[in-house]
Amino acid sequence: MPVSEPTSIFKGALLTVLMRWSDRLIGFVSTLILARLLVPADFGIIAMASLVIGLVDVLLDLGVNVALIQNRHATPEHYNSAWTLRLIQATGAALIVLFIAPFAVDYFHDARVKPVLQVLATGLLLASLENIGVITFQKEMRFGLDFRYTFLKRIVGFLVTITAAWLFRSYWALVIGTLTGRLFGVLLSYQMHAMRPRFSLAKFKEIFSVSQWMLVASIGGYLDNNLHKLIVGGGANSATMGGYTLGDDISAMPGSELLAPLNRVLFPAFVRVKHDLSDLKRLFLLAQGVQTLVVVPASMGLALLAHEAVVVLLGEKWLLAVPFVQVLALANMVRAITTSGIHVMIALGRVWSSAFLSWMQVLLLAAIALIFLQGPDALQVAWIRFLTVLAGLPLAVWLLMHTLRNVGLMDIMRSIVRPLLGTGIMALAITTVGALTQFPPFPALLVKIATGVITYSTAIMFMWRLSGKPFGAESYLLSKVAALRKRDEGRPSPMPLEN
Repeated sequence: MPVSEPTSIFKGALLTVLMRWSDRLIGFVSTLILARLLVPADFGIIAMASLVIGLVDVLLDLGVNVALIQNRHATPEHYNSAWTLRLIQATGAALIVLFIAPFAVDYFHDARVKPVLQVLATGLLLASLENIGVITFQKEMRFGLDFRYTFLKRIVGFLVTITAAWLFRSYWALVIGTLTGRLFGVLLSYQMHAMRPRFSLAKFKEIFSVSQWMLVASIGGYLDNNLHKLIVGGGANSATMGGYTLGDDISAMPGSELLAPLNRVLFPAFVRVKHDLSDLKRLFLLAQGVQTLVVVPASMGLALLAHEAVVVLLGEKWLLAVPFVQVLALANMVRAITTSGIHVMIALGRVWSSAFLSWMQVLLLAAIALIFLQGPDALQVAWIRFLTVLAGLPLAVWLLMHTLRNVGLMDIMRSIVRPLLGTGIMALAITTVGALTQFPPFPALLVKIATGVITYSTAIMFMWRLSGKPFGAESYLLSKVAALRKRDEGRPSPMPLEN
């Protein structure tokens, strides 16, 4: 790897994390406001419709974005063909949604789902018209443009959604905001990129050769992420569905706000170095260490602070979401350990490995639910979800080592052992403080957060120094902090870390 690669990845990751945080801050504020204006049943209706839309969309998803990013020599014909395939996919998905809308009403036992589905079907068509050229922002690591594009789309959708919710106090506000955001995104994409895609299937076979496995992986990934919600929706009322869905969204925040932007940067970086396995190993282990160092304690902390966080941020009418946050946050903590490996497998063209992992977890969840689930118990479904993710962890590690053969089990363990031990110490400290003190929700939240941050940071630094300060996530992040300080002081920044 060139010596500048870690620095460029760090800058890209930092900007992309800021982009994601800006985007999610808007979403978070939107959720807080909407939670006060709407009721759990409103969120449940939208969640039910979104599950149907997402399932149909993914069944026809050819993964053209990944195919273009992987192809370092893509021509305009590749982009035109990808845009055409995406439009065909969206048209088919919209027609299918319109056809199955009555059946969705029967499954979810709520007639309000039908008109929402009929309107949201047009959103699929709107999204497919987006200028395919904006993919180059990510592919060429032009994260400033990527940030601007994502932020402007999000802020427009936010403003429209909040205004509509204030006026109508109905779930239709979410529908209106979604469609407006997508329409604005289409217009903005053509303003920000000069490409003007046209209909073409000239590179259909070449794109499909990559996309066929992406389709299988996308379906498996969607079901892996959403089958538990589909099971809940089929047996629970709209209020429980709203609480479960919002609980799942909250529990996923540490991963979605940190892992998603990092992986957005890391995937093209993995592709760039995939022909040099030693560099790829180094980059993977560094990414694995950084992600585990940050996301695992954040997810555990959220599970331990769920009650206080829900009461303070959403209000007592959302207390039904607390047990869902607690359990699903643990599931997302486990998933944080495997996410980098999955992106490495895809970068190396082993999409089938990622697909196999997703499908095995889907089949396992379905089997456990079929055998052990006693009625429409949403909390039982959440626990089944956690057990499924936990059971998939050794399979994910095995698939990674089978794909990247110069990475061994001890390499992986060394990159995650300190964060796991530090998280355990942090959990013990927070639990002890909670047992010894009795504060109202807001002070309790602040005290537990402070306890967790101080305990975890101290434990990690102690173990890292005790281990001889090895190269890894801790040393990498410390070097970047030092570099930022020296830039602020006007001194030259140090060279990137070498292994």
